[in-house]
Amino acid sequence: MAIEITRPGKNSLILDTPVMPASGVFGFGDVYRGMIKLEKLGALVTNPVTYQPWQSASGTRVIPLDAGVLVHSGLPNLGISKTLTKYRTFWDKLPLPVIMHIVATNVEQIGKCASRIDAEHAVDAIELGLNDDIGWKNAVDFVQAAVRHTEKPVLVRLPLQDAYELAQPVSDAGAGALVVAAPPRGTARDPYSGRLIAGRVYGPLVRPIVLRVVGQLIGRINIPIIGAGGIHSPQDARDYLNAGARAVQVDSVTWIEPHMLEVIARDLGGLVVTREIGAFPDEWNPGMGETTRQRRQISPKDGDS
Repeated sequence: MAIEITRPGKNSLILDTPVMPASGVFGFGDVYRGMIKLEKLGALVTNPVTYQPWQSASGTRVIPLDAGVLVHSGLPNLGISKTLTKYRTFWDKLPLPVIMHIVATNVEQIGKCASRIDAEHAVDAIELGLNDDIGWKNAVDFVQAAVRHTEKPVLVRLPLQDAYELAQPVSDAGAGALVVAAPPRGTARDPYSGRLIAGRVYGPLVRPIVLRVVGQLIGRINIPIIGAGGIHSPQDARDYLNAGARAVQVDSVTWIEPHMLEVIARDLGGLVVTREIGAFPDEWNPGMGETTRQRRQISPKDGDS
């Protein structure tokens, strides 16, 4: 299966599976490599990176909600130079494309980040994350700055609340694809300190809201859209594809059950075998691939000599 998730061109991004982790939940790929098979994913989207190093947020960083979780991290990272130095060798050996997420800070820094990434063989594309309070004119300036300094495709992750307003201007500015959307922002009371904490909201409740926005945008603009928000099962991901998304990004379920990311990737990538009639529960696991099925058939059962 070959899925072109960006606009056609000599450097368009083509994936084998339309499933990838969302930026901010998967680190830089090294943390989860012993838990899931990275080669089953369509691409690796890195944690957010800024031109200069950023420190983590102080105080409370995670607040449980009735239907999800609120996270306030401050986007800690080493800065682009140290991040590339630390991970380029690891990324270069991965059997899947790497999309480096950079944070839109100012035009000059975006241009410098894009130039650095353009020279990196280990990185295949850029994902530009726009701030939640950005106006369309600044968004256009940021996207154009990235596009001018690289020949690699530039995906743009939109803030949910302004997705309708920003989608067309960002598309016209040269974005190769849109990611809809960044986790929405919210405020919740920390049950321990009693303080109100602002952060991003993750959880299944986000999906119906984002899904509608994706469906609306599909009918308005002619650009590939990647759906992101609240995906916790293969069916959740398929809902985005049915709405017209070209691919999906999976976020918070990765923290709860890392293997589910691989299950979703296998399912949407056509790598899951159909359950055989009469199979017992101990003969089947959701997300089972052909290799696993064959191995179970030839391996002796418990109690056999």
